[in-house]
Amino acid sequence: MSEEIVEIDGSLLEGVISIIVGVELVGRICGAKVKGAELGSTEITFLPGQLRGGNYEAHIKTAGSISLLMQVAIPCLIFADVESKLTLHGGTNAEMAPQIEYVTEVFRPIMEKFGATFDFQLKRRGYFPRGGGEVEVYIKPISKLTPVEMLQQGQITQLYGWSFVAGVVPIGVAHGMADGAIDELRRYRSNVDIERYKENPDMADGNCSGILLVAETNTGCVFGGSALGKREERANVTGARAAAEIIKTITNGACVDEHGQDQIIIFMALADGVSRVKVGELTMHTKTAIYITEKLTKAKFNITHDGHCSIIECYGTGLHPIHKR
Repeated sequence: MSEEIVEIDGSLLEGVISIIVGVELVGRICGAKVKGAELGSTEITFLPGQLRGGNYEAHIKTAGSISLLMQVAIPCLIFADVESKLTLHGGTNAEMAPQIEYVTEVFRPIMEKFGATFDFQLKRRGYFPRGGGEVEVYIKPISKLTPVEMLQQGQITQLYGWSFVAGVVPIGVAHGMADGAIDELRRYRSNVDIERYKENPDMADGNCSGILLVAETNTGCVFGGSALGKREERANVTGARAAAEIIKTITNGACVDEHGQDQIIIFMALADGVSRVKVGELTMHTKTAIYITEKLTKAKFNITHDGHCSIIECYGTGLHPIHKR
């Protein structure tokens, strides 16, 4: 087992910092030679070595997204030689990145369809601008990823979620976000269960409000919608924004939401067989993920269109772990 620590100072854009820390983290996981992973760089050279499981720690000293670190590290560590633990510091609920609840409550069930999963413990939340969040992620290695077929959305069986406030934000904001979401979602299901709560001060440093919604269907689809509160926006409007993401997925007949579609590309590419997933309109993130994945692997993707949806078909590479000690 090895233990590695990645640290970076700064208060630049959280997305840029997350990318840099993510590259360094994955570089240590696979013993890579990395050049150019620094602020101001216009080119990164990444030459991977031997993949090793173990204990790894990464620090983003702003509200840069912990979720993005999980997205890059987990696909590597599921093919490691031993179990791994990630201790990640940064933002848990930030703009321009999945909220941590999305990763655990929406994406993890999708990932499990491929035959991989992770355990998770939230130690502390981190908000803009200071961050300060901490999570622990536990990953067991697998022998291969299983291809999936998700082509029928089915009927909505559950709609639920969480609406939270933290710091000096009053609990009434949580109620407003939840009520705004429910008003939008009632036409799809009469019973929408949204927990409303104020975060314990011991669990969070700073002020924040947000909402995450989850939909489940009778064919096993899981998709989400989320939004963070804004100073100039009424709470019910924030809730309605989150609901609009759910409604868009339902209306399109897709089996994953637009935030999940790019995240499944790497799993489809590494799976042992042919995967087919029905999504909405392809996002630029998804198009980019497919382009890069085909450049880096022998996976082949085909896109066909079905009304308002697209079907992503992938002939996976069937990656199996190769361990050398």
